[in-house]
Order: sequence, then C-alpha cells, then structure tokens
Amino acid sequence: MPYVSNVQKAERVNFLASSKVQSFTYKVSDVGVVAGSNGKKIVKAGTVLPANDGTAKGILYTDVDVTNGPQPGSLIDQAYILEARLHTAPSEEAKTALKNITFR
Repeated sequence: MPYVSNVQKAERVNFLASSKVQSFTYKVSDVGVVAGSNGKKIVKAGTVLPANDGTAKGILYTDVDVTNGPQPGSLIDQAYILEARLHTAPSEEAKTALKNITFR
C-alpha cells in the first residue's frame, strides 16, 4: 500500500518591485512566534527583522519554519519593495533603518 498524504498549498504574495535583490543569511528567531492551526510556527516572508522598529536589519525573503527552534533564512538588504503588499506595514523607524531598501 502506498503512502499518501495531503498536500498543503502555499500562497505567497510577490512584494518585490524589481528583480534586483541583495540578501544574506540570517538566523530567524522562534521567540514570540505563535503556532498556526497546523501546529507549525511560520515566520512569513515580508516580515521586518529583527523587529519592526529602529533596529530593523532587513525583510525576510521567504517563509521560515521555526517550529523546532531558530532557523536560517534569507534577509533582504537591498531591493525595491511594494509596501502595500507586505502583510505588516513597516514602521517609520524601520523604514529609516533600512537605508538600502526603497519602498514604493
């Protein structure tokens, strides 16, 4: 008997305004992340990290599963971003801290 499981569909909104993107590896923390209905702790793409304030270093490029603890992720350092498509709007302090990111 073959092993069969349900396939989960992932939907991702494109928040990039250009194909020119510079990113680097960043350790995504699991602190304060709440598990969803499927029991997984997911930090969504487009999240300003480490916080949405003056300490911001970049924007998360892809979803990261931190269910089993901190995991590496790709943090955007330089790009053109469509602000209206982010799931959480960046604060004015975060925009100032993200000097190499242009919001449109």
